[in-house]
Amino acid sequence: MNGNVAWMVVAIVLIVSITSLLRAKLGIRKDRHGNELPMHDSAETQRMREEMKVLKERVAVLERIATDRNLSLEQEIERLRDR
Repeated sequence: MNGNVAWMVVAIVLIVSITSLLRAKLGIRKDRHGNELPMHDSAETQRMREEMKVLKERVAVLERIATDRNLSLEQEIERLRDR
């Protein structure tokens, strides 16, 4: 009988683990009360993503300026201002 309980516990842990992995893979999120959260991003999140993308591009240009001695510093700064 003790062996059956052990197998039941293993089965429950396995089922919960697989379910958690599937939820993570499918992007299903829940809040602390168990309510499903919406799948879409809010307008604020989208705006922040766009801003992050622009900032990453600017950092890449600045890294290029700092490491490439052949580029004209003034040209790159003007290019950044035009954006």
